[in-house]
Amino acid sequence: MTAETPPRRLEEGLVQIRSALSAASRLLVCLDFDGTLAPIVDDPADATPLDRNEEALETLVAERAVSTAIVSGRALADVRGRVGESDAYAGNHGLELLRNGSLAVHPVASKRATLVGESCSALEAVLDSVPGVRIENKRLTATVHTRAVPDPLRPLVRRRTAAVVDRVGGTDLEVSRGKRVLEIGPAIPWGKGNAVELTAADLPPETVVVYVGDDTTDESAFRAVGPDGIGIRVGGEEPSAADWRVRSPTGVASFLTWLGSAGIGSLKGSLEDEETGTVRPPSVQTELPKSSGTADD
Repeated sequence: MTAETPPRRLEEGLVQIRSALSAASRLLVCLDFDGTLAPIVDDPADATPLDRNEEALETLVAERAVSTAIVSGRALADVRGRVGESDAYAGNHGLELLRNGSLAVHPVASKRATLVGESCSALEAVLDSVPGVRIENKRLTATVHTRAVPDPLRPLVRRRTAAVVDRVGGTDLEVSRGKRVLEIGPAIPWGKGNAVELTAADLPPETVVVYVGDDTTDESAFRAVGPDGIGIRVGGEEPSAADWRVRSPTGVASFLTWLGSAGIGSLKGSLEDEETGTVRPPSVQTELPKSSGTADD
């Protein structure tokens, strides 16, 4: 699908997703945090994953044929502290990547971290009079949170932020927009999609990649997993490079729960237990768990 196409409801794609899984021997599940595992809240410091998302993620982590990655705009240390266990973590929109016990930081982003800090200091002064604005310095990137800013003042915040970043960072920094946020980072061709590609490159060729996210910064990841992977956008019917959609983190919990049972049961060779050699009965579930919400919850 193209970026101009609204994703279809996930319930319509379960048969197609099962077919993709049946051709794969392994599964890589990549998940955004805010708005995906955790509901969006006014104060980002209060964000917590839904219990059912944590439970479903624990089930996936325990599966031999499944690898998981948390891919967030938050700083790596921050998101690691909010998600208990995963095989890989990417922070600052992929500029930090922890996988296989090794941490990699984009070298250009490291060099421009000083400019990010200077921009934050300047913005603290320029936006001091705007009620509700919050500036978060994540070292490699920064976020100007506008969720609590009155609607009439948001254009002012955007203009002042752009002016400050242009003055301080010139062509070395850029500003992008997300859901009630302005993201400040190095002007380099790098994003969440690159982190997903690097993580997937560590796995066997017969690995199907799933990416679930809710914002514009997740679009590069949706493009990275297509056309053979599975992209799921969290939100309404806005155009996206994702194939399918759920409406909220509750819908994500439904999908992850389904993936941990029927989805994994569809993987090639998954019917034989690796330790005992016994054959497990195939799963035939083609609906999401109704108790945990639907794509239109």
